[in-house]
Amino acid sequence: MANGRGRLIYGCMGLGGSWDGTSYGAAEIDQAAAVIDAARGIGVELFDHADIYRSGKSEAVFGEVLARSQGLRENIQLQTKCGIRLGERGLDTHYDLSREAILERVNGSLKRLQTDYVDLLLLHRPDPLMDPHEVAAAVGQLMAEGKVRQLGVSNMSGAQIAFLQDELETPIVANQLEMSLLRRDWVESTVLVNHPEGRGYSFPHGTVEYCVANGVELQAYGSLAQGRFTGAQSAELSPAESATADKLAQLAAGKNTTPESVLLGWLMKHPAGISPVVGTTNPARIRACADAASVAAGMSRAEWYGLWISARGSNIP
Repeated sequence: MANGRGRLIYGCMGLGGSWDGTSYGAAEIDQAAAVIDAARGIGVELFDHADIYRSGKSEAVFGEVLARSQGLRENIQLQTKCGIRLGERGLDTHYDLSREAILERVNGSLKRLQTDYVDLLLLHRPDPLMDPHEVAAAVGQLMAEGKVRQLGVSNMSGAQIAFLQDELETPIVANQLEMSLLRRDWVESTVLVNHPEGRGYSFPHGTVEYCVANGVELQAYGSLAQGRFTGAQSAELSPAESATADKLAQLAAGKNTTPESVLLGWLMKHPAGISPVVGTTNPARIRACADAASVAAGMSRAEWYGLWISARGSNIP
């Protein structure tokens, strides 16, 4: 699935209504349909899910749209995640990548999505109790049954991916990480080697390089930075955030596009071929991302560095 260049992905976590056990209705299904239409309208083909999103309702409303939209499933790609368990066994949160859990959760996702297969399964978070042999057995079974076509991970370091890959017969093709102009650990780590400021960043150095070298697509969740730079969030901004929002607006005006497209274009300019995951449920904001790839192609090195320096609030070493 990795293709060496960034592409927009739509993240479905906002669909389905509330996170509690209340049921969804026609309004939530209609919202999902409108979001899917808007995303497809800007060229999105891959839709990102997880079994836990909105207590399973994100997948369920998406499945309702698939069921009533003839031919839609054949014209899109679906990925989902498993491995996080919420509110079970007396725990608020724990991780479970056992063979039984992977099989159970994927089958549940397929039922809610009303499809026979997902194009890509992601292991949502590292499980310290994970046995790679069990993961390999579960993934092998799911692929043999035609339920999963490719495998990826989420929130894993390069070393963790390499450890898991040693036991797998299928390649790991994607790694989903939080990456944005707001969450910059992934890029800060590349220039803060042997620098005191580097102690303030926890991103595992070498992960981006590992993914690029091994053909693992980097999917960036939180790519719109929760709207902090584009006026979609009303929270008070820091001086650096305010200055960066102004710079984004100026660049957008100069390029005859939107701040959202410039923000995502900054990610996609990186030679790692980062694929931003867009999670807004506002169709207008989805459409505002349409120019991201073209902005990336035309963004100068000075513009790219200028946004980074502005967001960090200080010069680079």
